[in-house]
Amino acid sequence: MSLRQPLAAALVAAALGVTGCDNLVAPKSPFSGIDVTGGEMGGGALRLQDHDGRARSLADFRGKVVVVVFGFTHCPDVCPTQLADMAKAVRQLGDRERDVQVLFVSVDPKRDTAELLRQYVPAFHPAFIGLRGSEAETAAVTKDFKVYVNQRAGKTPETYTIDHSAQSFVFDRQGRLRLLLPPNLASSAISSDLRVLLNS
Repeated sequence: MSLRQPLAAALVAAALGVTGCDNLVAPKSPFSGIDVTGGEMGGGALRLQDHDGRARSLADFRGKVVVVVFGFTHCPDVCPTQLADMAKAVRQLGDRERDVQVLFVSVDPKRDTAELLRQYVPAFHPAFIGLRGSEAETAAVTKDFKVYVNQRAGKTPETYTIDHSAQSFVFDRQGRLRLLLPPNLASSAISSDLRVLLNS
C-alpha cells in the first residue's frame, strides 16, 4: 500500500467526522417565542366559563391555533399591553385571522365578573374571549399552567393588585402546547409564530 492510500483514507474519515458533528447541531427554530412542544403545562381541560356564561374548554377550539393569556381587568399595564399586541398580531394575519382564537383567563375571580370581562376583552378584538371560574377553578387552572399568582393588598380591601406570570401559551390546531410567548415580544414576531403554526 502506498503512503497516499492511508492519507486519503484519513482525509475521508476526517471529512465524515466533520459531517457528523454538523449533523449534531440542532436546526434553527422557526419561532421567536420559546418552543415548548411536548411540555406538560396546560395539560388539563381548561374548563371555565366564557364572558357570556357558557362552559368552555380547549377542545371547543380544536382546528384553530389557540393563544391563552392570563391576567385581570384591573391590571394597570402588562395585561392591556399584551392584549393590544395580541390583537395587532392577529390582525396582521389577514384572511388567516379567523383561524386563531385568543382566550383571556382571569386570575381575579372576585372582581372579574362575566359582565366586566364581556366589556373588557372584546374591546381589544371582537373575537377575543374572556374566561373565568370560581376561586377553586381558577387556582386549578393556574396550577395546571404553572402560572405564578400572588395577591397584594392595596389601600382598601377592594384595591388589591395581583402579581402573576405574564407569558402566553400557544396551542396548535391539534390542541398541543407548542409555544410560550414572553410579554415583551413584538406583534410582528407573534404574528410570524402564529403563521408558522397555521401553515404546519
